[in-house]
Parts: sequence; structure tokens; C-alpha cells
Amino acid sequence: MTLSAVATRYANALADVVTAGASALNPQQALAELRSFDELLRGSAELQNALTTPAVPVSRKRAVVGRLADGLKLSRISRNFLYVLLDHRRIASLSDIIRTFEEVVDARLGFAQAEVSSATELSDADRGALTGRLERLTGKRIRMRFSLDPSLIGGAVARIGSTVYDGSVRGQLATLERRLSAEG
Repeated sequence: MTLSAVATRYANALADVVTAGASALNPQQALAELRSFDELLRGSAELQNALTTPAVPVSRKRAVVGRLADGLKLSRISRNFLYVLLDHRRIASLSDIIRTFEEVVDARLGFAQAEVSSATELSDADRGALTGRLERLTGKRIRMRFSLDPSLIGGAVARIGSTVYDGSVRGQLATLERRLSAEG
């Protein structure tokens, strides 16, 4: 099974649990808790090694995760999810599972995720205007992730799934070049 299939399977299972009407944990809390554990895991090579090596018995791994979960004040659902990942030797895929879980939950709640790159930091007003424009274009509520791309001359590029909205100066120049080539 490919890594993305693994991440999708576990992300969907967790989303089923936290979006159920009687769940004691909402999706955003689950996401925050798992991110805090993932940050801790990625920050320690020794911890990563201890939790991923087959030489360490699962019972010892569970004990370590239990103590860390206590320290992080993780909910029972998040703790049990981490135990399942340990039991199935999938803890190394936690970052991918978290990313996929966020996408799955957003899709279930009617959100689309947009990755926006801009040449310079966008003001709050620019971010709001861009969010509104993308929401009108897609018909969905948008969750934005912003990053800087110094290779852009100006403007911004937004990616929602496989669709790219190129409002960069570089993109506009490329469009102009194509038009001029077609006319000449």
C-alpha cells in the first residue's frame, strides 16, 4: 500500500470518529493535539528511533507514548489513535496522516484548502480580498496557507487542489507573451 493510501485510510478513520455527533473531541482539537505530538516526535531523533524501530517492544512504545500524551494533555481519542499507529507500525507516517486528516475534515465540512504564494507578505486586507475572490470562484469556503516565493516578481499564485490561479506578474507576462506569439 502506498504512503498516501495509508495516510488516507487512517485519516478517514480518525475523521469518522471525531465528526460523529457524540464525539468528545472536535476535529480542530484532534488536529491541534496530533500536531503537538508530531512536533515533539519530529524534534527528537531518539524518540523517532525508539518508536519506529522493531527492536523496541510495542508495550514499551505504548508506555512512552502514554507518558508523552499525559504531558501534552492529549484526549483519550488522540492517545488511542497514536496507539493504533504504533500497533500497526505507522507512527512514522504521522505527519502525512495529519496533513491528509486536515484535508479530509475540510472536505467534509465544505472547505477547500488554498496554498498561496506571494512575492511579499500580504496585508490582512489583501488576504481577506483574496479569500473572498477564491470563495466566489470555487463556491466553497477557503482555508488559506500563505508562503513567500521570492521568484515571483509581484502578485500571488493560489493553488486549490490541481487548479492554479496565477495572478503573479510573471504569470501575466507569460500570458502576454503567448498572446503576442499567437498574433505574430
